[in-house]
Amino acid sequence: MRLLHLGNVMMDLVLTVPALPERGGDVVATGSRSAPGGGFNVMAAAARQGLPVTYAGAHGSGPFGDRARAALREEGIDVLLAPRPERDTGFVVCLVDAEGERTFVTSPGAEATLRPTDLAQLRPEREDLVYLSGYGLLYEANRAALTAWVPQLDPAVTLIVDPGPLVRDIPADALQLLMARADWWSCNAREAALHTKIDDPAAAAGALRSRLKRGSALVRTGPDGCLLHHDGTLDVIPGFAVRPVDLNGAGDAHTGVFMAALAHGLAPAAAARRANAAAAMAVTVAGPATAPGADALDAFLRQSRPAPR
Repeated sequence: MRLLHLGNVMMDLVLTVPALPERGGDVVATGSRSAPGGGFNVMAAAARQGLPVTYAGAHGSGPFGDRARAALREEGIDVLLAPRPERDTGFVVCLVDAEGERTFVTSPGAEATLRPTDLAQLRPEREDLVYLSGYGLLYEANRAALTAWVPQLDPAVTLIVDPGPLVRDIPADALQLLMARADWWSCNAREAALHTKIDDPAAAAGALRSRLKRGSALVRTGPDGCLLHHDGTLDVIPGFAVRPVDLNGAGDAHTGVFMAALAHGLAPAAAARRANAAAAMAVTVAGPATAPGADALDAFLRQSRPAPR
């Protein structure tokens, strides 16, 4: 049993600025950091729960690719493909202003060059979980490879789809194909609203579930926890009250831990409760890849109770 991740690993270049510069202007950052991001955060969260993880996406040759692979190795994550010799892994510039608002600019790299021949090397077992991100579907090459490969999946393989914040930019035919095959559709409340045009998270979760041919919907509702629309029932899974330090990466921690919990045999509601706890722990630490390890998460769950609704 393992998690096969078909998303994108990139480098995040994060600059803290007092305010965004006007057009043609300049500003001096008050702080900066760089770290692997994108799909790395989800994989790290799952791997820290003891789930074997394989990164099956593309990656490049160069300083960004080298650093991304080193971070994957440090988390015990296998890398399936060889580095692309012709280009480096891409990067994301993130400007964080004084109010905490984040502005992103993405420069795609080798991770946007997935090919059908790459996926031919990937043979999921019936017990495996496969994760797809909506970001990958925005790139023409990746979209063509993935939409040709997904229909060939064994029906026993669990497919988790996270459409991401740009869900409205995903071509409709690709979106429909994934909704027809997904076993879990995992997103936050804002993404659910963008997709369904329904602002109420519970109603949006129901709408998502009605559009899935065989799967269930999970909608994250921030500190309130998450909603599960599974087996015809809507369950409200409460979150945990903590003092947040950095909200970055909470959704990735939630998704990675939820998948690991499912793989380890937990029922969906119990897996969602564990994921809520992991997301709560993640926001108490600065940085993107702050999901806890299994022992720390177990201790938190023994000592904590969900916040009252």
